[in-house]
Amino acid sequence: MEPIAVISDIHSNLEALTAVLGDITDREIDKIICLGDVVGYGPQPAECLDMVLEHCEITLMGNHDFAVMYEPSNFNLGAEGACYWTRKELENEPDKSARDRRWEFLGGLPVKAVLTDDVSPVGRAVLAHGSPRRPINEYIFPDDVYNAPNKINSLFERFENICLVGHVHVPGVFLPTPDFYSPDELSDVYKMDNHKVLVNVGSVGQPRDRDTRASYVILEEGLVRFVRVEYDVEATISKVHAVRELDNYLGNRLREGR
Repeated sequence: MEPIAVISDIHSNLEALTAVLGDITDREIDKIICLGDVVGYGPQPAECLDMVLEHCEITLMGNHDFAVMYEPSNFNLGAEGACYWTRKELENEPDKSARDRRWEFLGGLPVKAVLTDDVSPVGRAVLAHGSPRRPINEYIFPDDVYNAPNKINSLFERFENICLVGHVHVPGVFLPTPDFYSPDELSDVYKMDNHKVLVNVGSVGQPRDRDTRASYVILEEGLVRFVRVEYDVEATISKVHAVRELDNYLGNRLREGR
């Protein structure tokens, strides 16, 4: 069965997205799925939307996509300001067909999807941006295995085999024990067995695990492979700094992967 690349949380970071798509092409992977948050935070929302439209077979609604399309809720000032600026950028597109295509795409994003056994190399897979319980905006943190074990148990009741999420920007594998393993602890590969597993694919455009490289996963026959890709971080930071409406912190944090 053909492998599938799963990306998430691009956040308008064109340099990171371009590098990841290049890596996927080099690996001769044809099918790409995006778990949402194409926009928000970063300086090139239109370009990232166009690339995802062109390359991704499935794209889900993330909380920042929702906020740009509708209204930001419970966002900090920097994130909220970035959403309003992103909306303005998309509205000010002079090419009506391009403008309408992007808005139609954002407005039509599903909040959840399922890969069936006949197309998924890891078996039936539930896809969500946040969680299988609250697909758009529920965070699943690694520390939840210690601080909120009942929450983890409840999440595992919502799917049968594997669930893939983003949103937290920290890649890794949750097990129902409950437990969490980082990609380093797994040597970047998780082999499927008879246990349920919840996988965070990490973030393309704004990693928060102290690794500045873009993160995504590849679904292969019976396993999940975590991949990191170098990109021009300083170029993205410079572009953030050049936009008055974007908080410089949204660029500076990329240097530390947080």
